[in-house]
Amino acid sequence: MSGAEAANLAARSDPKSVQVNVTTGTGMEILWKDGHVSSYSFTWLRDACPCAMCDEERAGSGRAIGAPVKPAPGALPMYHPPVRPNDVTAVGKYAISFQWNDGHQHGIYSWEFLRNHCPCAECKAAREKEKVG
Repeated sequence: MSGAEAANLAARSDPKSVQVNVTTGTGMEILWKDGHVSSYSFTWLRDACPCAMCDEERAGSGRAIGAPVKPAPGALPMYHPPVRPNDVTAVGKYAISFQWNDGHQHGIYSWEFLRNHCPCAECKAAREKEKVG
């Protein structure tokens, strides 16, 4: 990898600023060093949890990262309070971690993971293009 490629990769997956809107419950916004802006709802973040337990559940169910958990057939719909973090912690210079109001707290969301799974239309289209091409 050339120096320019490494610098481009670093700018792509390093945040310039991170805003976690716990009080309003609107989610998290990241301004990346390359100028791209990513917005993540708390629901998306919880459904995208990268911990081993959640990864295993997604793999077993075929659920995509960030897609909601499907209720079991015949299960009655139950009320769940809106997903939001009770606590947010920086993990070194490479990630962020959430303690969710449902008690879950094992996911470490690296900046690379978040950038690679940015839910914006532009990034989704680029990922689809990579799959096809």
